[in-house]
Amino acid sequence: MASPPPTIAKRADFLAANRGKRFVTPGFILLIRAREPDAPMRAGYTVTKKVGNSVVRSRLKRRLREVVRLGLADHGHAGADHVLIGRNAGLTRDFTDMQADLAKACARLRA
Repeated sequence: MASPPPTIAKRADFLAANRGKRFVTPGFILLIRAREPDAPMRAGYTVTKKVGNSVVRSRLKRRLREVVRLGLADHGHAGADHVLIGRNAGLTRDFTDMQADLAKACARLRA
């Protein structure tokens, strides 16, 4: 069973990721910021109030965490921060499609 990557907790790290590369998918926006090559891969999750109330936002964050847990080890960038910003479609989008979106986004941003 794959373990989740360390979580980004500081606001400054989220703001720094916002200055990095981005890829938009129907369910989320992926931001990637390169750090030191030997640094651990980290992930952060955010969902704005525009998506819904706290129950809805929490459900979307749980879905994003699971997508990252299952796919980031294989497709993520080593030594980088990955921030997923949840979108409305992420609530109803098929989970396998979201996993494919993560793989596609990571591959596109690698190039």
